[in-house]
Amino acid sequence: MKTVSLLASILFIFMSCNCQKKIAEQANITEVQNDTMAIAQEDMRIEYEANTRGFYQKIIVQNQTISVSKDRKGLDKPVETKISNADWKQLMSSFNAIQLEELPNLKAPTEKRFYDGAAIAGLKITSKDKTYETSSFDHGFPPAEIKKLVDKIVSFTEKE
Repeated sequence: MKTVSLLASILFIFMSCNCQKKIAEQANITEVQNDTMAIAQEDMRIEYEANTRGFYQKIIVQNQTISVSKDRKGLDKPVETKISNADWKQLMSSFNAIQLEELPNLKAPTEKRFYDGAAIAGLKITSKDKTYETSSFDHGFPPAEIKKLVDKIVSFTEKE
């Protein structure tokens, strides 16, 4: 009876140590993933541009900062604003849901830009030294796959 209790105690101790080891490994994996994501976000640059004959807007998102230019020729200095942590998390959530390789293949849901019914817009994402760009679409009517991201980016300019 003593041997059975001794073996059960030893088995219990080894199992609890193994569980703690697994938890520590999972914590390390999560930490590495968060560090990798932070590095990827630092290297990421999102450019949204919309224009027509009488309207121009270029929005650049990089390093938790947004830069808005309304001067087509680049003579005026862009307005820079820091993005709040909550907005940044929403933006990154929308960004992470996008398949970057599919950006060039996205189809615009409307064609108002063909008859001056909407400004011509485009999205360009540079990540890890590689650039992904959409074909043109109507400002205010992006493809469904990037709608959340584009709407969030444009919403920053409406706060001004």
